[in-house]
Amino acid sequence: MALFHRKRTADTPGAAATTAPAAAAVLDADPGLAALTGDYAIDPAHSSIGFTVRHAMVTNVHGAFGDFEGALRLDGTDPSRSTASLDVKIASVDTGIADRDGHLRSADFFDAESFPLMTFRSTAAERVAGDRYRITGDLTLRDVTKPLTIDLEFHGSATDVYGAERVGFEGGAEILRSDWGLTWNAALETGGVMVSDKVKLVFDISAVKAAPQS
Repeated sequence: MALFHRKRTADTPGAAATTAPAAAAVLDADPGLAALTGDYAIDPAHSSIGFTVRHAMVTNVHGAFGDFEGALRLDGTDPSRSTASLDVKIASVDTGIADRDGHLRSADFFDAESFPLMTFRSTAAERVAGDRYRITGDLTLRDVTKPLTIDLEFHGSATDVYGAERVGFEGGAEILRSDWGLTWNAALETGGVMVSDKVKLVFDISAVKAAPQS
């Protein structure tokens, strides 16, 4: 389960912390993690997908997308078979300022009318160290598809008060918006530009395991 594998403590004191590259790529099966294997739906009510971008070279603007859905397929015994998908409705962008949100939805930026969805489809996942993981996939925005790598931290699993089994993680990535055709900008009299090309993406996800099919 490439996204959700807890680091195991070495059985022998003083054991080497690292292994040969070939061995490092293989994760031992863990009964506790194997129990998490299954299909999960991202819970929008307890998740957030946001971004941060530098404005006028001096401050950051924070925003989020309020309408999205996604799915995870976790495999606790074979990490390479874990997958993730995400669909985000661009028109749900919210920075707290109506005029700015309207500009972001316009053809200058996202062009939400022509390209209503931003999507992510994973292609690979790996454990980095401890509870840190990395997922790679294809991000499609404005009909442009480019690879995206997201660094994640697994926060564990729990059964909520309604009996639903949940897993949680948070992570982030950095992109250049120009790679997806978002090139609008304005020069500042003091030098520099109004909107940075670099954008930080932020993910805070809670996902609920689907009930077994009878």
